[in-house]
Amino acid sequence: MEDTCLRVRSLVAALILLAITSLGVRAQETAGEFLSDLHEFRVNNYMALDAYYRFSANGDTDTLNEIVVGINAANDAMNTIIASTTGILSPEQIEGLNQEFDRFKNLMRSNINDVRNTGYPDLRLASDMANQAVTMNDMATELYQVAQESSQTETKPRVEAARSAAVKMAQMMAKYSARTNSSVSQTFQGSATEKALDEQAREFDQLLATVMRGDSGADLKDVMEDISSKWEFIRGSYINYNERNVGFVIDRYSKGILQGLATTIELLQNNA
Repeated sequence: MEDTCLRVRSLVAALILLAITSLGVRAQETAGEFLSDLHEFRVNNYMALDAYYRFSANGDTDTLNEIVVGINAANDAMNTIIASTTGILSPEQIEGLNQEFDRFKNLMRSNINDVRNTGYPDLRLASDMANQAVTMNDMATELYQVAQESSQTETKPRVEAARSAAVKMAQMMAKYSARTNSSVSQTFQGSATEKALDEQAREFDQLLATVMRGDSGADLKDVMEDISSKWEFIRGSYINYNERNVGFVIDRYSKGILQGLATTIELLQNNA
C-alpha cells in the first residue's frame, strides 16, 4: 500500500514538473518538423484528456501514468515549438498557445488531486478543464493552419488528411471516454461547442477515404487495411454513441487506429 502511494505521488510530481524545459529539444528544425510538433501537441493533449476521464472513474495508478505520458509528450512538443528557429509563427502566437497549455496543465493537476483526495471529480473543475481543452486545441488548430499556409511549408494532401484524421480520432476518443466514465458527461467534454460524436465519425470517414486514395506500397497498404478494419469494428459505437457499448474496447481500438495513422504518416512522408 505504501509503495502504491509513493508511486502515485511520484507520478503527480512528474506532472507538476512539466514546466521544466525538456532535454534534447532540437536547436533547429525544418518547417515540416514544426508542423509535426504542432500535430503531436494536439493529439497528445486529447490522449491525456481521455486518460483523465478514465482515471476520474477508477483512480487507477496505471491510468494516471497514461495522463502523465500524454502531457509529457505534449510538453515536449511545446518546448520544441518554443525553441524553433523557423519563424513560421510569431513569438506572440507561440507564447499565447503556451499560456493556454499552462492553464490546461494546472487544471489537469488540480483535477487529478481532487480525484486522489476525494475519490471522485470536482464537477466545476472538470468542466473548466474540458472547456480549456477546447479553447487550447482550437487555438492550436488555427495556428497549425497558419503554419501550413506559410510559404515555408510544403505538405502532402494525404499526410495532412492522416494528421486531421488522427486529431479527429483522439478528440472522439476523449469525448467517448467522458460519456462512458461519467453520469454527467456534459460537464466533462465541453460539449456546448463541440460537434456530436456521430457527426465527427462521419468527418473521420471522409478523412480516412482521402488517406486511402492513391498509390500505396505493400507496407502502407497493410497498415491502412488494419486501420480500416479497426474503424469498421467501432464505427457503429461512435455513430450510435447513446447505445450501451463496451468502453474499454472502443478505447483500445481507437488507440490502435491512432498508432496506425502515425505509421501511415511516416510512410507517406518517406515516400517520394
